[in-house]
Amino acid sequence: MRIEGVPASAGYAEGPLFDLGRPASIYASKESAAEEKMSLEAAIGKAVNRLVAMIETADSDAAGILEFHLAMLEDDALSGPAFASIASGEPADAAWRQALDAEIAGYDASDQDYFRARATDLRDIRDQVLRALTEDGGSTAPAGAILHGEDIAPTRFLETDWSHGGGIALKAGSTASHVAMLARSRGVPMVVGLREPLTAVAGIALLDAEHGNIVLAPSPVEIGSFRQASSAFTARQGDARTFLARPAATKYGTAVRVQVNIADPSDVDGIDIATCDGVGLMRTEFLFGKTLPDEETQYRAYRKVLEWAGEKPVTIRTVDAGGDKPVPGFTVEEGNPFLGLRGIRLSLARLDIFRVQIRALLRAAPHGNLKVMFPMIATSEEYERAAALFAEERAALAARSIAQEMPPLGIMVEVPSVAIAPEAFAGVAFLSIGSNDLTQYVMAAARDNAAVAHLNSVRHPAVLRLIGSVSAFGRETGIPVSLCGDAGGDPASISSLLEAGLRDLSVAPAQLAMAKAAIADVPV
Repeated sequence: MRIEGVPASAGYAEGPLFDLGRPASIYASKESAAEEKMSLEAAIGKAVNRLVAMIETADSDAAGILEFHLAMLEDDALSGPAFASIASGEPADAAWRQALDAEIAGYDASDQDYFRARATDLRDIRDQVLRALTEDGGSTAPAGAILHGEDIAPTRFLETDWSHGGGIALKAGSTASHVAMLARSRGVPMVVGLREPLTAVAGIALLDAEHGNIVLAPSPVEIGSFRQASSAFTARQGDARTFLARPAATKYGTAVRVQVNIADPSDVDGIDIATCDGVGLMRTEFLFGKTLPDEETQYRAYRKVLEWAGEKPVTIRTVDAGGDKPVPGFTVEEGNPFLGLRGIRLSLARLDIFRVQIRALLRAAPHGNLKVMFPMIATSEEYERAAALFAEERAALAARSIAQEMPPLGIMVEVPSVAIAPEAFAGVAFLSIGSNDLTQYVMAAARDNAAVAHLNSVRHPAVLRLIGSVSAFGRETGIPVSLCGDAGGDPASISSLLEAGLRDLSVAPAQLAMAKAAIADVPV
C-alpha cells in the first residue's frame, strides 16, 4: 500500500514503523499526596535536565526552540494547578495531564494564531513530563525506525538517535516547521501531509522522502525498486561533494554565486569558507533569547563571522522578531503575527532596542565585508527611516572617536508590495529575496499548514513571475539581487530560479554541495 505525501527533507528510509501517538506506560500511583508531589517534582526536574542537556549540544536553531520550552516548563503558573490537584487526592500523572490539557484547550480555542501555535509546545511539555513519570522505555523508537503520527515535537526529534538511519512520516506537519528545518540540516528523511493515516503493519515500511510517499507491507519488487532509488540518491549526494571546492557554474558556464545562511556565530565553525561565496543571510533573532543582548554581545558575534569570512561578504539581517519567532520583552501578542508588528516594523517601534543593534553593526563593520539588510520592508519610507538611524548612530560613534564604518544597506524582498513595485527602492544597495515569506504571502498559504502545503510552492508561476521581475529590475539598475530562502537550496527549484534570472543564491550549509551540483545541470 502506497500513501502519498509532501517531501519535507529529501532522503530514503527503510525500517519498522513506530507510532508517535502510542500510549505511555501505566504510572504506578504512590501511597500519599506528599509522595505524588515528590514524584511530579522529580519528573519535571528530569524533563528540565533533558532540555538543558540538549541545549548544550544543539545548534542555534534547535537551541532557540528548546530554550522556549524550558522557560515554559520552569513557569510555576503551569505546574501550580497540577500540584493543587495532587493535594486534593489526584495521582501525579492524572493531575499533570488534566492541568496541561486544560491549558492546551484554552490555547487551542484562542482566536489568535500565536496562542494556537503555542498549544503544540504545551503538548510537547506535557508528554515530556509524562514520559519522565513512567520512565517509559517503550516510548523510545528502535534504531532505524520510521516515526509516524499526526505531528512530531522538536524535542522528540532532537532526543532521537538518527545515526542508524530512520525517518519521519506525518499526517499533518509542514515543510516549513521547526522539525522540517532540523531534519533538512541533519539529513533525516521526512514526509508530511500524508493523504491517509498510517496503520501499524508487521515488517518494514519504505519512506521515499525525495518524491513524497511511504509504502506499507512492500512487495519484493517494491523493495528492489526502492533500494535502487535510494542507492542512486546516495550516489548523487556523493557526487555532489565533488562540487564543494569548485566555484558554482551552470552547464554552459554561467557563474552563480552560492552563499550560506547561518543563525548563530558558532555555525561557521563547521564551514570551510573556501566552499562558499560568503554569508548571504546571518539571522540575528537567535541572539535574542531569554534576555535582550547588549551591544558588546552583538558586536562580538558579528565580528566573529566577519573575521571568519575575510574579504567575502557577510550579509547580516537586522532582528526579524515576530511571526513564528517571539522574543520575550520585545515582540507583542497579536491575532495574526505574520501580518503584524514584525521585522523592521517592530524595530522601528522599539528604537531603544534597534539602536543597540545598529551600533553593534557599525562597530563590527571595519572587521570585514559587512552588508546589512532590513526584513519585512513594505514601503520605501521604512527603509529611509532605518537608513537615517544608521547615519545618526554613526555620527554619534564618530563624535566619541569609536571605530565604525557604514556598511551597504539593503532590504529583504518578501512583501509582495516590494516585488510588484521595486522601482520605489532604486536607492538601496542590494535586494535579497526571502522566498519563504514571499511565497506564503503571494499564495495566501501559511508556511506551517500541511492542509495548504501544495499551494506553498516557489515554483508557482505567480511567485516566479515576481522573482523574475525583481531580477530584471536589478539588472536594469545595477542593484545586486540574491535569494536567501529555503528554495535556494532545493535542487528541484534551482533551475526555475536561475531561469527567472537569479545568479546569487544563499542556502543552508548542509545543502551547499547539492545546490552546486544542481546548478551545474541547469542549461543557462
